[in-house]
Amino acid sequence: MSHADIQKINSTEVMSAATIFNQVVYLSGQVPKITAPDIELQTKDILATIDALLAQANSDKSRLLSAQLYVKNLEDFPAVNAIWIEWLKGCVTPSRATIQADLVNPNWLIEIAVTAAQK
Repeated sequence: MSHADIQKINSTEVMSAATIFNQVVYLSGQVPKITAPDIELQTKDILATIDALLAQANSDKSRLLSAQLYVKNLEDFPAVNAIWIEWLKGCVTPSRATIQADLVNPNWLIEIAVTAAQK
């Protein structure tokens, strides 16, 4: 069976940062490069990564279909929402789930996975 119709971006032995199939872009959970205990910095860092990956996949945040936000501390939820709202200004908001989660790296306060349509 051929997988020529499935495109992968930034693949490792474990996962691909993005998978594209049928003009839909699936991003793996994006985590912060910043490990300072600052939810605002970590969230903005992840959103910048998402913007860059979506651009590589011929999409952007205005084309988001769904999002899953994994937040370590529920008290960070209002700060994350404020940044999310600012980031999506002018865009139709996607379907979304927000889950409290213990993340793999104890320094990560948030992880975000999104799905988007290509342009």
